[in-house]
Amino acid sequence: MRNIPLGLLPQQLRSTPAAAMTDATTLAPVVLPFQTLHLPSNRVAFSNSASFSRSLSDFWRFKYDVCTASLKALSQQRSIPVIDSSYPVSVDLKPILNECQFDHVIHDAQRLDDSVVVLWMAKWCRKCIYLKPTLEKLAADYHPRVKFYCIDVNNVPYQLVVRAGVTLWKDGKKQAEVIGGHKAYLVANEVREMIDDEAQP
Repeated sequence: MRNIPLGLLPQQLRSTPAAAMTDATTLAPVVLPFQTLHLPSNRVAFSNSASFSRSLSDFWRFKYDVCTASLKALSQQRSIPVIDSSYPVSVDLKPILNECQFDHVIHDAQRLDDSVVVLWMAKWCRKCIYLKPTLEKLAADYHPRVKFYCIDVNNVPYQLVVRAGVTLWKDGKKQAEVIGGHKAYLVANEVREMIDDEAQP
């Protein structure tokens, strides 16, 4: 006696008692894993190469159909998460191009009782370039309560730029600042703390 996996045997053989099996030449195989059937060692499932090739082709076709059906059923059972578009992943920093526009932004924020965060940067500053997209992600967390802007220091008068970094404005005045110069995520953490501290009564 030898063990033959049922996955390699025809369907009729699986439904027939082992003692009643005599010939398996014209039967097509099916897949039924993790089961074995005891047959006499002198029994041969396929008597010639032609029937073996035909049955093997049917086997792979059946296996493909089973896998396809399983994947289809699994995809129908699992729900696809929906991203809420009302909460953006990042918010672009609005550029301030001159001193007049800066005064207008600060005045509007004061009128609306909003907070304004301003990134003072330069196009040639590598750390500023890395910091900008990090702050854009941070801006999404406070949108629309806090407005985020960026200013190219080369476009505004020198006296307006005390030092490069990130400043927080409220009620028409600068309330706090974070000096850049280190890694972007560290600056972003300090900016977050700055905003949260200002929001506390």
